[in-house]
Amino acid sequence: MIESTRQPAIDAPTFEKLAERESPALLQYFVRRVDPIADAADLLADLLLVAWRRRDAIPGDAVEARMWLFGVARKTLNNHRRWRIRHDALAERLRWEVLLVGESGVAQVQRQEALALLQSLNLLDREILTLVYWDGFRLDEVATLLKRNASTVRARHARALNKLRQRSLSS
Repeated sequence: MIESTRQPAIDAPTFEKLAERESPALLQYFVRRVDPIADAADLLADLLLVAWRRRDAIPGDAVEARMWLFGVARKTLNNHRRWRIRHDALAERLRWEVLLVGESGVAQVQRQEALALLQSLNLLDREILTLVYWDGFRLDEVATLLKRNASTVRARHARALNKLRQRSLSS
């Protein structure tokens, strides 16, 4: 890791006071925007780590420093949301892989049930799901492949998953 030669704009005691003063408001910023709420404390910790590392960028004025911290909070939240989307997609993909891939008799029965459920969907919805969960494409990539609007593909993906969940629960 290359050490920065720039001097921090604020020293450690000043940073500590800033963090102590603004942390409650920053925590509330995250609490109002994330679910589960337990993630809020982790996001605040991530924000403070970034702020500590970037002390040289923190403005000396209290109001500007507060605004800067909230800008970092927004970026931290956006990173968290992207991570959550990737995490949830991977978890869903793994659920499907466990369901659809296997050698045991139970897995074969589950595989046949899953294939029957997939066959109950229309062709486009089935193609979207298989491209995502079997072929590993992201939804934006599926939209490009199918020459469809990305928001349409996301909506069809969500609706198809809901149909599959409902049908698997009723069977």
